[in-house]
Amino acid sequence: MLRCAIGRGGISWRKREGDGATPAGRLRLLDLRVRRDRILPPATGVPLHTIRRGDGWCDAPDDGRYNRPVRLPASASHERMWREDHLYDVVGILDWNIRPRASNRGSAIFLHLARPGYAPTEGCIALAPNDLRRLLAAVPSPEFLVMAKPRKRRREAIAPSPRRR
Repeated sequence: MLRCAIGRGGISWRKREGDGATPAGRLRLLDLRVRRDRILPPATGVPLHTIRRGDGWCDAPDDGRYNRPVRLPASASHERMWREDHLYDVVGILDWNIRPRASNRGSAIFLHLARPGYAPTEGCIALAPNDLRRLLAAVPSPEFLVMAKPRKRRREAIAPSPRRR
């Protein structure tokens, strides 16, 4: 097991855009994006792409490019992939809401580098740099099983049946 950070909204079976939750379920790593100006690409069998200054990811549910890469500048709301804080020096695209894609079900659910102290993410999974490198080298096609506590079912109040005399 590896320590990771998850979304500030916890884990959700009902993921919605902007809720800050990490979606529950099995998430496959589709590909990696790397800031080659900062780090060497990790050893992995996962397809690699270079992050460029004009790379973004659309997070506007009403846009046709929702939960897809975009070139910046973009008129729709988006996430910048070229970041100064090093979180996206290595970023993996997880298969949440990719195919089929549904508006408002959450976008930009990534695997990326953790902040100091494993501070919560906006819904992504974040690992320490060394743990991410070890994982990518050891597992050809990583999958993440994100589990939430089972939802509590409402119990209906049951009136006791009248006693017969």
